[in-house]
Amino acid sequence: MNFAALLVLALATAAQALQAAPVDAPQKSTRFTTSDGVSLHVLEAGAEKRGQPTIAFVPGWSMPASIWSAQLAALSATHKVVALDPRGQGESAIPANGYTTERRAKDIREFVTRYAPVVLVTWSLGSLEALQYVHAHGASNLGGLVIVDSSVGEGPAPPPRPPGPAPVSGFQADLRRDRVKTVDDFVRAIFRSAQPEDTLAALREGALRMPLEASLSIFPGDRIPRERWRRTVTAFRKPLMYVVTPQFRAQAESLKAHRPATRIEIFEEAGHALFVDEPERFTAVLADFLVTNRLARKPPH
Repeated sequence: MNFAALLVLALATAAQALQAAPVDAPQKSTRFTTSDGVSLHVLEAGAEKRGQPTIAFVPGWSMPASIWSAQLAALSATHKVVALDPRGQGESAIPANGYTTERRAKDIREFVTRYAPVVLVTWSLGSLEALQYVHAHGASNLGGLVIVDSSVGEGPAPPPRPPGPAPVSGFQADLRRDRVKTVDDFVRAIFRSAQPEDTLAALREGALRMPLEASLSIFPGDRIPRERWRRTVTAFRKPLMYVVTPQFRAQAESLKAHRPATRIEIFEEAGHALFVDEPERFTAVLADFLVTNRLARKPPH
């Protein structure tokens, strides 16, 4: 079956799933305790189906698992789907420590090992934490990886930092000056499409649950060299898809050159939360990625 036929099949599958599972499709809250004793919240929908992987979602900085609700609803007709609230986010516990890339990467590992096989879909800061997971723990629990709108350490690199103390980034400095306004601006900026005010308010209030210093410390900054992300993603030997907005187009082209097997998708008209702005297209692209790479069996005709 050629690519065009597979894409048509994936679109049909996604449309069927969307019809079969409305946006308010039942979702179950579950919890697990990490190896350092923190209770993390997980949303689950659908049931395990033979021949189909579990699709596991991880959100970005300060965002909850529920931001993936459209995907949980759409894909629960054909797959078991799960989404993690990282520590300090969503309905997970707010511990006193563990707000580092390394610890949160271990949280992701402990999350995905509860399901097998898993295709991991990560967004923004969650993608760097997922790459740290692969770097530190390997990819034996993964069938594939989807990175959504995040740097992967490819060029163009940011300009060299001048000598002297490391500067505080503009966003982090803004958080210290006026956290409520900065978080509100951030929440509004990640969408291209209009979102209900109550949705934006809920995301803002959820983002403010995490203590300020914790919300700052989870940015890896210069502590982890960006070359680590590039080496890790280039060396990843399983199916990989990089789904981005134009801000990461140059990195996508560079990754494709260094790792030709990577599937690249550019969402030209979407915001940073592209899977919210264009949920049907994102679901179709993800479904096609699964079928094309034989990570999921073809749906019956």
